[in-house]
Amino acid sequence: MQNFIQIKETIKPFNKKINIEGDKSLSIRWALLASQSTGKSTSFNLLRSEDIISTLSSLKKLGVKVKLLNNRCEIIGVGINGFKYKNNTTLNCGNSGTFARLILGLLVHSNKQIKLIGDRSLSKRDFKRIKEPLEKFGATFKSKSGKLPIFVKGAKNVNPIYYHEKKGSAQCKSSVMLAALNTKGKTIIKAKKSRNHLELLYKYLKLPIKISKKKNYDLIEVNGVKKVKPLIYKIPSDISSGAFFIVLTALSKNSKLVIKNTNVNPSRIGILKILKLMGIKVNIKRLKYYKGEKVADILIKSQKNIIPIKCPKNLNSYAIDEFLLIFLVAAKARGVSHFKDLAELNQKESPRLIWGSRILNKMGIKTSLTKDSIKIFGNPNLKINKKIVIKNFLKDHRVFMTSVIAALTFGGDWKIHDKDSINSSFPSFLKIIKKLDKSIG
Repeated sequence: MQNFIQIKETIKPFNKKINIEGDKSLSIRWALLASQSTGKSTSFNLLRSEDIISTLSSLKKLGVKVKLLNNRCEIIGVGINGFKYKNNTTLNCGNSGTFARLILGLLVHSNKQIKLIGDRSLSKRDFKRIKEPLEKFGATFKSKSGKLPIFVKGAKNVNPIYYHEKKGSAQCKSSVMLAALNTKGKTIIKAKKSRNHLELLYKYLKLPIKISKKKNYDLIEVNGVKKVKPLIYKIPSDISSGAFFIVLTALSKNSKLVIKNTNVNPSRIGILKILKLMGIKVNIKRLKYYKGEKVADILIKSQKNIIPIKCPKNLNSYAIDEFLLIFLVAAKARGVSHFKDLAELNQKESPRLIWGSRILNKMGIKTSLTKDSIKIFGNPNLKINKKIVIKNFLKDHRVFMTSVIAALTFGGDWKIHDKDSINSSFPSFLKIIKKLDKSIG
């Protein structure tokens, strides 16, 4: 079967309502907390992607009972520090940086060595940033240059720590929060603001957490526990996946879309705030609270006139997974858009800041790129009349999907390789595209 997609025409106008798969961040965090619980946890609308399958397969290797059924997932927890496995067991994390970093936090009290491996893309990513705080708990690590493969062995006595998270990495913050559950004392985290799903789950489960919100950071205190309650959870739709269809609608002609039952946690809606600053109308409908999370329908309409932006840096961490799409919107603005302090983008599955510029350049959009910033010289009249090939992007699912959105909205003759990359996070992406326009694909 061919592992690429060819797109030669823009998408036809549409007016639809769609459902998106479960939130990946919440799916992984639910599974990890469920593994530490005493009893049976059940999730509905769990994301069925390769990243989640890697998570569940690894938990099974750690002695956790997992049952994946048609409409739900059941996990029988082993309790705090209850993992059971043979020395030098290998966990294959696939493409999931979230699982790889978060599981390390739950291994700080393990008494046997364990090995983590991943795919080519994950093996290029930095693990020093999580290795350093976890070593303070007493865990020991072996790796080359702080990258996978990595060996970890926990400490007999896990000490609470103070940790200053400076990059706005929710993965590092969450890993330290999970490790803190194994301590006899209080761990204090001064964290640059980032997505807060684990904090909300801790609060809902009545785990001992205290959060003081400051202007530029959160001060989080977590105490160790002896027991975690099981959790029944209906996982809302993933706004990071929905963002592709938000931008597709905004850049298409005469189109309207409703994305139902979506996670609109304030730490995840940076893209909505940025798009509003660019003149795009995005409306939140039927807002409700579900176990601490905000969930709503998102209504989006086409927008002809897009305003260039000097993107506020304080929104960066709240839109870090959506900037490739935001760059596409800036390409259609009448003027120059400027985005700063985005070095973190190059720490993702591929160097996304570089790839964002590369895609725009292939389209005929001028950019000015530094190691942590990009200027985009928008052209509201751009029409592409040439062949464009996208390949060799380390199978980064967001590069693939962003390229598809670009092809469907700007035109041209596109050949986009590594179609199977979407299986890591959003397997139904192309199926939903086809629901909007049956002639595509």
